[in-house]
Amino acid sequence: MQSVSLGLRVGQIGVLIGPSGCGKTSLLRAIAGLEPVHSGRIWMDGRALSEPQTNVHLAPEARRIGMVFQDYALFPHLSIAQNVAFGLAKWPRAQREQRVTQMLELVDLAHVGGRLPHQLSGGQQQRIALARALAPQPQLLLLDEPFSSLDADLRENLAQELRGILIASGTTALFVTHDQLEAFALGDVIGVMNGGQLDQWEDAYNLYHRPATRFVASFIGHGVFAPAQIVDCVHGHCLQTPLGELHDLQNCLLPGSYPDGLCDVLLRADDIVHDDLSQVCACIERKAFRGSEFLYTLRLASGEPILAHVPSHHDHKVGEWIGIRPQVDHIVTFAREAPTGLGET
Repeated sequence: MQSVSLGLRVGQIGVLIGPSGCGKTSLLRAIAGLEPVHSGRIWMDGRALSEPQTNVHLAPEARRIGMVFQDYALFPHLSIAQNVAFGLAKWPRAQREQRVTQMLELVDLAHVGGRLPHQLSGGQQQRIALARALAPQPQLLLLDEPFSSLDADLRENLAQELRGILIASGTTALFVTHDQLEAFALGDVIGVMNGGQLDQWEDAYNLYHRPATRFVASFIGHGVFAPAQIVDCVHGHCLQTPLGELHDLQNCLLPGSYPDGLCDVLLRADDIVHDDLSQVCACIERKAFRGSEFLYTLRLASGEPILAHVPSHHDHKVGEWIGIRPQVDHIVTFAREAPTGLGET
């Protein structure tokens, strides 16, 4: 890993997202003290956890960091209450029992304390793993794709529950996932990793609407890069695109930032509006039903691919030509690259 710099305030929830092998889990393990740090430093609450230049490397158990794993790692021979109490062995008995009760109530499973892990559902086991990690009152909680083995509907519900539990307990947390919807549901701030680097550390809104790099723009959401040119217009600068001119370039670079103003513009699927009266038409090449909407893969007469979210009652056939127009609130441009087709994720 390199060029990774991030911070969390007390009580804040951070999420790391990126493709497989980008370094998300390695970063989490380095923070936990399970992997050595060869350069840089990891600090928490004013103290160094890992700092090679001063030969500091606190052992994992000395860091006051909790961790929730993908496989829950519950002890099958211990009751649920005993699992939650596992990290509290040095606490006085009365205080330990009170804390276990408090944690089970926090995850809404106060009634299962006497059961064994195999008697619970996957979602319940995940909440117990969370309760066990929170019981010793860690300063930071790390979660490594804890929902990966669960089905999609349960993951979405648990993500919302998890955020509520973390907020209720005032826990600072860093969560790793490959699922963008999980990241958006959980994170106050989200980091997109790429090839061992942290490309952007922002809230979900800015990641989506103001991506800092071409990789972030292509990784988050659905969209394409279309060829464009920034030129001087009557009222300042405008962007010439295959869909017509785009104005309001106040957050874009000036024409001189690109050779001859030539660039690529990011066009999200929700930037494209289906409009039968538009003079710009596109052919439907693919369609994916999403319930309330279709995701149409379109191609302009000039050959450029376009994605569009269209209400599902507009059920057009593949091969049909429909009218479209741009409605772009956040214009984002990047240096021109050779055509590579869709930037869809």
